[in-house]
Amino acid sequence: MTLSRHLTITNELGLHARSAAKIVAATRAAKGGVWIEKDGERADATSVIDLLALSCGKGTRITLRIDNLSDSEIMDKIEELVNNGFGE
Repeated sequence: MTLSRHLTITNELGLHARSAAKIVAATRAAKGGVWIEKDGERADATSVIDLLALSCGKGTRITLRIDNLSDSEIMDKIEELVNNGFGE
């Protein structure tokens, strides 16, 4: 069973290398897949390159998905990062 949340990228620079690296760091303990989707494209949230390929600027709506419900804390952490503009 997957769990998903819809989020909006809020920081001025969008999802760039530094912010993508923060997402990747948050996924290190994941027991299952962690995915970010935009406009039908799907990126592995454990890969900076995959995340950058989505090309998410400020205001972009994304969907965060996890494959394992035990990773809900990771989902919460990523949601917090996105909502707080990755601390930038």
